[in-house]
Amino acid sequence: MVACSVSLRGSLSNSLLHHFPRNITHRSSCKYFHGNVGKFKSARSCSTAIWDALDESPVVQNEGNGKGIDFLYLMEERGIRANVQTYLWLFEGCLNSGSLFDAKKLHAKIFKSGFDWEHVLGSRLIDIYLAHDEIDNAIKVFDDIPSPSDSLWKEVISRLLSKKLASQVLALFSRLITENVTPNESTFASVLRACSGGKASFRFIEQIHGMIIHHGFGSSPVVCNPLIDLYSKNGHVDRAKLVFERLFLRNSISWVAMISGFSQNGREDEAILLFCQMHKSAVVPTPYVFSSVLSACTKIESFKLGEQLHGFIVKWGLSSETFVCNALMTLYSRWGNLIAAEQIFSKMHHRDRISYNSLISGLAQCGFSDRALQLFEEMQLDCMKPDSVTVASLLSACASVGAGPKGKQLHSYVIKTGMSSDLIIEGSLLDLYVKCYDIETAREFFLTTETENVVLWNVMLVAYGQLGNLSESYRIFLQMQIEGLMPNQYTYPSILRTCTSLGALDLGEQIHTQVIKTGFHFNVYVCSVLIDMYAKLGELDTARGILKRLREEDVVSWTAMIAGYTQHDFFTEALKLFQEMEDQGIRSDNIGFSSAISACAGIQALNQGQQIHAQSYVSGYSEDLSIGNALVSLYARCGRAQDAYLAFEKIDAKDNISWNALISGFAQSGHCEEALQVFSQMNQAGVEANLFTFGSAVSATANMANIKQGKQIHAMMIKNGYDSEIEASNVLITLYSKCGSIEDAGREFFEMPEKSVVSWNAMITGYSQHGYGSEAVSLFEDMKRLGLRPNHVTFVGVLSACSHVGLVNEGLSYFNSMSKEHGLVPKPEHYVCVVDLLGRAGLLHRAREFIEEMPIEPDAMIWRTLLSACTVRKNIEIGEFAARHLLELEPEDSATYVLLSNIYAVSGKWDYRDRTRQMMKERGVRKEPGRSWIEVKNSIHAFFVGDRLHPLAEQIYDYLDDLNKRAAEIGYVKERYNLLNDVEQGEKDPTAYIHSEKLAITFGLLSLSNTMPVRVIKNLRVCNDCHNWIKFVSKISNRAIVVRDAYRFHHFEGGVCSCKDYW
Repeated sequence: MVACSVSLRGSLSNSLLHHFPRNITHRSSCKYFHGNVGKFKSARSCSTAIWDALDESPVVQNEGNGKGIDFLYLMEERGIRANVQTYLWLFEGCLNSGSLFDAKKLHAKIFKSGFDWEHVLGSRLIDIYLAHDEIDNAIKVFDDIPSPSDSLWKEVISRLLSKKLASQVLALFSRLITENVTPNESTFASVLRACSGGKASFRFIEQIHGMIIHHGFGSSPVVCNPLIDLYSKNGHVDRAKLVFERLFLRNSISWVAMISGFSQNGREDEAILLFCQMHKSAVVPTPYVFSSVLSACTKIESFKLGEQLHGFIVKWGLSSETFVCNALMTLYSRWGNLIAAEQIFSKMHHRDRISYNSLISGLAQCGFSDRALQLFEEMQLDCMKPDSVTVASLLSACASVGAGPKGKQLHSYVIKTGMSSDLIIEGSLLDLYVKCYDIETAREFFLTTETENVVLWNVMLVAYGQLGNLSESYRIFLQMQIEGLMPNQYTYPSILRTCTSLGALDLGEQIHTQVIKTGFHFNVYVCSVLIDMYAKLGELDTARGILKRLREEDVVSWTAMIAGYTQHDFFTEALKLFQEMEDQGIRSDNIGFSSAISACAGIQALNQGQQIHAQSYVSGYSEDLSIGNALVSLYARCGRAQDAYLAFEKIDAKDNISWNALISGFAQSGHCEEALQVFSQMNQAGVEANLFTFGSAVSATANMANIKQGKQIHAMMIKNGYDSEIEASNVLITLYSKCGSIEDAGREFFEMPEKSVVSWNAMITGYSQHGYGSEAVSLFEDMKRLGLRPNHVTFVGVLSACSHVGLVNEGLSYFNSMSKEHGLVPKPEHYVCVVDLLGRAGLLHRAREFIEEMPIEPDAMIWRTLLSACTVRKNIEIGEFAARHLLELEPEDSATYVLLSNIYAVSGKWDYRDRTRQMMKERGVRKEPGRSWIEVKNSIHAFFVGDRLHPLAEQIYDYLDDLNKRAAEIGYVKERYNLLNDVEQGEKDPTAYIHSEKLAITFGLLSLSNTMPVRVIKNLRVCNDCHNWIKFVSKISNRAIVVRDAYRFHHFEGGVCSCKDYW
């Protein structure tokens, strides 16, 4: 019987196919079969097989809708019952014809015939419904199948995945687990791939991983490969690495997944190392592997390594693979080697959109907008329609070089091709007009776009921020929320950066409040901008609090905080935080390294700065401009002139900051002549000086008290339009104050239309240094009345002013007000001022008590101030007390020995004096000699005590004798030199004891015009005799004499000093 069925199936199917008409209609088919049914009546016993053979024939499958149903009806008329195979062939016909209507009819027939429980029919029916996106019907069919087999579960999940129905896959998998069906490798793999679309929570993925391990698939490549990929895409690359390491048999897909995972998660170095490991393991690389590794090389700018990989690619015969070529083009484009990129492009057998996009983007980034646009035309000639990515790259090219007209041409193309509503295009167009500073066109275009696109609102926020229009930027920020758009993680940073650049802390704090309310205070990007804002605007504690609360390790946030500390001169805190960042395994970026090196420069920590520079070099930042500039500043501020010049010369693309680092570094380290030489070289090189440059140059002239050159730079500032800047006026006030021209300083201050706290501080300090204590105090009171908040610098100036004029009670009152009224914690320099205030007034015991009651540990400066006061007041007891502490803190400092020996000398204790000098000699400590300088006819002349090396020494000493005689005639009496005993004074030439300031002043009176004041600088405190002598000389010569000693200025005129003999 079986043999008969088989033979009949074969013979009848062939004969029927031979005689069956080609163009049979629904009606003619019935007639045909009615007329010819006798031909196979004898085959009743094999009737189903015959009908199956008919249904199997190509005629039935390919001829229009309804043929399979007609045959089924004809079989029923003849009493022939269709079986499972019949329905399978009929379903095949429905799939081929695409007739969902017929499939549904067959579904109904199956249900009536009782075949709905057949797994094979259900599977085929599910295929048909999925092919027509009838998801609900497909799932219903599956639900109706009693006890689906494991293979059917697997098959349905696989079919749903092929249709990219991730949600349904995950739901079906959940049912599978609930119904205790054991998943196999294929099922797990399908579910993991469904999760890659972001449809499942990470906890769900972890649970699946646990089940994989439970079912013994923890080392199966079939399951682990998609698991590695899934973990990597979710940012959990360490877990992916763990899965990879537990694989016993790794295939090429395993390596690709892990290498790609490293590359996509910012761990490019590990991606490259893993590729090397793969190469050593003799695993044949695939094009996908090379694509991932090349991408990693591009991201970390390891272009040389990428070039070596290109050689491997050629060796393995993969140089014609499209996506490998695309990755190579991106590598060479980012490297700036566009010749190599174009060569690869020209040799490609098949180019896709990515090929064109890669090269167009590379050309755009390198500024070759013309060639990028030309390639755009070639792309169209290549019958390849540019997509939004291509056009966006071209628009970016135009934006980067400010090619507004070309951008407008592209805008016309966008409108013609109907891409104007594309979100990427809209954003790129708006960005074009913003970067080309065509704000009106940008605004008009913005108003024509769909307002639901939050990206466009963000771009407009940035646009008005760049223009410094905070009010309009904030208006847009409010308007977008009125229109129902919620700010996202890019909106907040856009307006916060504007607040930062304009110093609008109050508004920034308001926006911070909204950030918290909308839940973005845990967003790393938003937090990094908040930290940057607070750090730059001086709210360092708030910034540090945000950093501490960060849940993720973000290098940008850490480096923003480090940069903030450095910017506000908290150098030690910056370096501590840098070390803490490294201890936590966070690799610094160029900003972190440059800020840390700058912090080292701030505290002259040369060795530490060199170590950090070495780290930056190893980390691949050897040619980074910001690090190079910081290194120049480090060497310059540490007084290492040659190293500073060498670091400066190594910078290929020097900018203003490079020159400024050298100038300001030299100025701050006391190498003021070098600073002014570099400033001159900068001008000769045609590099435009900015406000910071002028400020550094003026500071150098101020430190040298070179008022003539300072005025020349002042003129240059006026010529370049910087004279109206607040910062410019501030440095000029300091210049004139330090050069002894307090009148010019006052004129600059009072003519300022707007003044900052720094302006007030500069003027108060100037008055203080010149002995105008009452004016300084009066200015401080004016400052408070205007509502300005004094800071630590303000109080140093005020307290010094009180000290110089003997306002003891007022000074102590101001000191106490620091914490009580202004919330300022006194620093060591404020305690020094109070000790100086009490010491100058002769209140030495009170000064000692003050030091002993201080809440901080006294430093060397405090003890030195007390010792100096004791020398003037000849108080040996307290002087020895202060000296003991000083010698413990700074045993190598010569000032301690000198001051102590002077106390003994003025008190007549010559043995103690000699013992102190012997101790100084034994310890190898050398005294700094007294020295005075004066500028005459653009030359600086220096004098030492008893100096006879000057070319005009004879004339100077002759004129000095004349001055002494004339001064004696009106009452000058020379004080006995009290640092030497009678025997010592008798043994030496009296001229050997003539102090340097007397010689400098005498030379000035000989050499300078009668109308010019004599300006002298001395490195030590002016003694009583010299101070008295200068008063008399100013009277007999009828000249103004200005002396700047180590503590203050003295203005002598008409026999009177501005200090009123209190100094």
